[in-house]
Order: sequence, then structure tokens, then C-alpha cells
Amino acid sequence: MRILIAGASGLVGQAVVRVLEPAAHETAVLVRPQTPVLGAAPTVSAPVSRVWRWDPVAGTVPDEAIAWADAVISLNGAPLARLPWTPRRRALIRRSRVAPTRVLAEAIAASPRPPAAWVSASAVGIYGSRPGERLIESAIPGTGFLADVVRGWEAATEPARATTRVVHARTGLVLSRRGALGPIARLAELGVAGSLGSGRQHWPWISLHDEAAAFVHLATASLMSGAVNLAAPVTATCGEIVAAVADALGRPHRLPVPGWTLRAVLGEAARDLLLADQRVMPLRLVADGFRFRDTVLVDAVRAGLRH
Repeated sequence: MRILIAGASGLVGQAVVRVLEPAAHETAVLVRPQTPVLGAAPTVSAPVSRVWRWDPVAGTVPDEAIAWADAVISLNGAPLARLPWTPRRRALIRRSRVAPTRVLAEAIAASPRPPAAWVSASAVGIYGSRPGERLIESAIPGTGFLADVVRGWEAATEPARATTRVVHARTGLVLSRRGALGPIARLAELGVAGSLGSGRQHWPWISLHDEAAAFVHLATASLMSGAVNLAAPVTATCGEIVAAVADALGRPHRLPVPGWTLRAVLGEAARDLLLADQRVMPLRLVADGFRFRDTVLVDAVRAGLRH
């Protein structure tokens, strides 16, 4: 298949390209006007066959890029872990997800040869904090800033749904030092790691390999549309993840941070990210035949700390 990727230079995007390469799919990327292009691939660690420039701010996508693709994978969005969430940061979090997604949706809808599939990044943040619930894809959206952002993010794909199978890949914490593990690892290395709040809140996690492989599966080997949870089938709490990081680094984890302190300092970011309780299950992904490679938390954390 011909796979077009928006966001290929990011953490997950590079992993997706690496998964696609041995499968002999032809991969192309959309890059922004300011992205430097070195040879055939713009800061991508595996080869791509074509590079097209698009401008989400101006609302332009090359028609030939959309017509070329059998499937599109989009991975847009400013990092959530950059704190605090100032008003400007909150605006960027929303704009960087909704606006590029709408531009792609309109380009796909207008194409004389629309792709068969579009896997658009989304997030488990749509569920809000739901202690005691088992969150599968049919769960209603929750409340909070992130839940509102993700609702808008998914709604932005609407123009493309008449012509293309659209999947919303609702991702949990991607276990990588360059992703969710980075801030925890830095605290552990300083010897000040510990549970956040009670530590009993569920944090949905997924290894970088399984995250990328799931995107590829949904684009190339699936007929599903709509919401799909990307989280390991084995759940873990905040305390267990922090302990796994500290143990992997040979550091202590005995300094818990009270929830009221996090809420006072970080506000919405504490409520929506750090203290949110989300026992998310990948019901549809497993039913569709996807096989997770990484289901043991301590092993996935050790691997994630290496990249």
C-alpha cells in the first residue's frame, strides 16, 4: 500500500516509518514549510519515497499527495507534557490538533481519488477521569479541558467520513524517554520520584513499538472505523509506573507528591494528566486481531528508557 504520513518526524511518526519499512509498503510524508529536508527524508530515521510540503496554517495540502495515498496516518499535536498549561499553551494544544486535522479532512473530502483509510491520532483524554470504570470505546466522553480538546479533534475529521474509513486512534501514555517517561525519569535520577497523589489512579500505557504497530495495523490490515483505544491490555497504576521507572534506573521512589499540591501548582494539567484515573481497555483492537508485543510493564519501561 501507499501510506502518507503527517507528523513523521515526531516520536511516534518515526516509529511508524520503521514498522512500515520491512512490510514493503511505500511511504511518503507531508512536511511543514519550515521543516528542513535532508535527502529523501526529513528527520526520519527510515527511508521514504516522496516528500510533499503542506501548510496547515494556510490550509493547503498538495492534491497529488492525497490522490497518491491508499491510506493516511496523521500524528499532529503539541506535546501535553510541557508544563504548565498557560492560556497560550492551552490554545496551542487545541489548535495544533484541531486545525491540521480539519485541513486534512477537507482535502480528503475534495479529492477525486480519496484514500481508503485515514488513521487520525486521538487520545484517551476524551474519557476524563473515571475512577472505578472500565473504559471501552463505547464509553461516553468525560469532562475537562482534554476531553473537550479531543472531542473537537475527532469532530474535525467529519468532512472525510463520507469518502474514507476514518479511525480515531485514542492513545494512552507512550512509554519512551522522549515521551511520557522523560519527566518521571528525570525525577527518579534526582532521587525524588514517588507516587503522584494516591498513586492508585490507572494510567493507560502502551510501548512505542505497539503504538506504531497499531497505527499500521489500523491503516493497512483492518476494516474498522471510529474510536479505537491504543493502550496495553494489562493495566497499571501511576504508582506502579513510577516504581518501574525508578527501579529500572536503580533509584528510590519514596517521595509521594500530594494531589492537592499538584492541583495547586499545575491546575488542569494535574487533573487531566497526572491525577486522572482511566482504566482504558483496547477492546476493539484486540477483537480485530492485533497482537500486542509488550504486555509486561517492567520490560516495556526498561525498553522505553532506552529510546
